[in-house]
Amino acid sequence: MTDKSLKDLACMFNPKIRGWINYYGQFYKSALYRVLNQLNGALQRWAMRKYKKLRRRRRKAFHWMGRIAKQMPHLFAHWRLVRQTAGR
Repeated sequence: MTDKSLKDLACMFNPKIRGWINYYGQFYKSALYRVLNQLNGALQRWAMRKYKKLRRRRRKAFHWMGRIAKQMPHLFAHWRLVRQTAGR
């Protein structure tokens, strides 16, 4: 989905992410955090495929996602729960 923007991805996946948070957050929160961290990893890999400057630079992509999460913390529903440590 490299033809989509980050906002397009947020619009597509936020309803599902909110559903996971509402359902699994009630019963098994520790497992939910692992899944949401995997989702952050998938977003990082998406950025590495989309942007040439991030290709084969995992750490740079991680820091890029951290900056985006700080600038727009409400873009993805799970960014309110899982704080990235990048950019600190």
